[in-house]
Amino acid sequence: MAGPVIPAHAESTPVGHAADVDPRIGTGGDGHTYPGATVPFGMIQLSPDTAMPDFKHAYKWAAGYQYNDPTIMGFSHTHFSGSGHSDLGDVLVMPIAGDVRLEPGDATKPGSGYRSRFSHDTEVEQAGYYAVTLADYGVRAELTAGQRIGWHRYTFPEGKPAHVLLDLRPSIYDYAGKVLWAHLRVQPDGAVTGCRTTRGWAPGRELCFAMRFSQPMTSRELYNRETDNVYKGFAGPGNQPQDKDAQNGRALVASFDFGQLKQPLEVKVAISTVSEVNAVANLGQDGAGWDFDARRAAATAAWNKALAVIDVEGSKAATTSFYTALYHAMLAPTLSTDVNGEFRGPDHAVHRAHDANGDFNFYSTWSMWDVYRAEEPLMVLLRPDLSTLFIRSLIAAREASPFGILPVWAYQGLETWCMTGYHALPIIADAYIKGVRGFDAEAAMRAMVASATYAPYGDLGDYMKLGYVPIDKEVEGASKTQEYAYDDWSLAQMAKAMGKTDIAATFEQRAGNWRHVWDPKTSFMRARLSNGQFREPFDPNFAGYGSDYTEANAWQYSWYVPQDVAGLIGAFGGDAKFTAKLDQVFDAKVDPAQFKDVEDITGLIGWYAHGNEPSHHIAYLYDYAGAPWKTQQRLKQIMDSQYASRPDGLTGNDDLGQMSAWYIFTALGFYPVTPGSVEYAIGRPFVAHASIHLSNGHTFSVSADPLDDAHPYVGAVTLNGKPLDRVYLHHAEILAGGELHFSMQAEPSKTWGTGIAARPSATSRYGH
Repeated sequence: MAGPVIPAHAESTPVGHAADVDPRIGTGGDGHTYPGATVPFGMIQLSPDTAMPDFKHAYKWAAGYQYNDPTIMGFSHTHFSGSGHSDLGDVLVMPIAGDVRLEPGDATKPGSGYRSRFSHDTEVEQAGYYAVTLADYGVRAELTAGQRIGWHRYTFPEGKPAHVLLDLRPSIYDYAGKVLWAHLRVQPDGAVTGCRTTRGWAPGRELCFAMRFSQPMTSRELYNRETDNVYKGFAGPGNQPQDKDAQNGRALVASFDFGQLKQPLEVKVAISTVSEVNAVANLGQDGAGWDFDARRAAATAAWNKALAVIDVEGSKAATTSFYTALYHAMLAPTLSTDVNGEFRGPDHAVHRAHDANGDFNFYSTWSMWDVYRAEEPLMVLLRPDLSTLFIRSLIAAREASPFGILPVWAYQGLETWCMTGYHALPIIADAYIKGVRGFDAEAAMRAMVASATYAPYGDLGDYMKLGYVPIDKEVEGASKTQEYAYDDWSLAQMAKAMGKTDIAATFEQRAGNWRHVWDPKTSFMRARLSNGQFREPFDPNFAGYGSDYTEANAWQYSWYVPQDVAGLIGAFGGDAKFTAKLDQVFDAKVDPAQFKDVEDITGLIGWYAHGNEPSHHIAYLYDYAGAPWKTQQRLKQIMDSQYASRPDGLTGNDDLGQMSAWYIFTALGFYPVTPGSVEYAIGRPFVAHASIHLSNGHTFSVSADPLDDAHPYVGAVTLNGKPLDRVYLHHAEILAGGELHFSMQAEPSKTWGTGIAARPSATSRYGH
């Protein structure tokens, strides 16, 4: 088979921090990331799909791609990064040289369908660019992206007819049965437009598209595979189609034919959640002309600009891990507004992104249960301008909601109701407490109160009445009580800062509801029945649906009181008992088969499960009990075992950037244990030197010496040259600029940062 002629520039290496990104990390194992092309927080995620299995078997393909798969079935334009569940995979495109097959076929049977074998040796994965050779066709496929457009360049082998297949059936998870209706049309000017409605994770989701080719098609065939109808069109005088130009149905496939090409074919695709008209407008405003290399250069430049917010020095492996994590933390939420300012809301109606501060870009894709912990606090620190837009988007979504509450797990503007809590509250409160402005704080407060008092949601009615979520009324009653209590605390902090004392008092009181699920006899959080009794029997090792906890067991959730760690230490019986129980968590001998039925619980160190978010703050809790050297010890365990610069280098779902944001903060030496406060708990750094270039023009640097495996412990810390004897930083100290320096040593220091006054205490210091 004749191979494609690959342009010399196709394999060029980017410069800047974009060159340090390896999008392969997380594409193997359970990382659930994708390797394709996108720009920071962009609407388009143009990436190869190796499989789209049914719901029962699809967990590992949540991003459409698994590194160990042998074939590619096409390139689709929408993907989640690191989600534990999925959907999307919209507008699948496949270049074909030679005979066209209309079904994907069997990956184990070459030639049985349109999917193609490929080799990783031919792949190029860079920030904003992806390329691969489709071995069965000899086609070199290159992808890049803009904010609203995916750009393809296909180099076909000589002597073979060139085709582009468009399949509107596939969708990640159960692709064959999710399409409710679709239509596509070839416009008189050669553009291809269409929409489809799916019944997936967000039922009734509509996605429209517009597509153009750099060269005129010679013919086309539009298929409805459900009825076997096929409409064929041939280019007549003036390249005007002579007969049918549209198809409608639930199983639409189209083949666009270009004859034998002498030069690469470029394709550009825009999407819209609103309409075909808007997709065409997105394509026109953002995608004039044909210059794939210029678009690729623009995507690289966008990533270099975004990643330049932090400069890190270190080995190639260290910088690759760091900047890939930063890259993954800058993928979501995603732009969900068309160029005319319209977006689809949770009521499925069309809205305009406009508020008292004017027009703005609306963002969606919110895995709240995950990203409030570190990913959104990272954006508050690095990109407060984006935090403002994100909060304006949350308020707009609430105002468009038929239930009048903030998003829980939303994407493309629609709500899924997945996971627990009302964690949009700490996202907003954390930003406000740390000085982010530019959004309507009064509207935000109304939205927060409405979300925290909407009785039908998650049995909030019983929670407000009893002070806890009864397990006989609602599954996962213990963890839901804990999460609600923390969210209530975050609301109280913002209300207090706004001078709303009545609201603050109400929710400050509710913040103590965690005590209602604390069992002093077992020293675990446990669910209660409506009659006030703890549910029996009780097994702290058990995890699974219907248990007391969300994706966790008692060993993992009993530490979740970020708003009152001092109170939790007291409940355990003091520092010694608290740290001893923490040690039990990390040192336990646990068979991973314990969680064989809970696929999200991965990355085990004892009972600690770094692959799932309820564990993410636990290693830092030693700081609060006078044992910061143990925080340092545990962080090294986690960093050494849970992250690696290879495709299976993430031990759990990246969860829209949370796993990666944890890495960034931890590598820098501090972490936001309690979003909604101005404190960061200090751990230890994992980079020799880093400079954070803040939006106010200041630079805050972190340095460590010596930084190697022989010196894993902190001996002393200075802030701007002066000794720092506490194990927390204030947000204002970072914003002021300066240098945080760690003197590392071989043995643990059991004097630095151990005193009561040295400990983090978000409750008492939130307003510093």
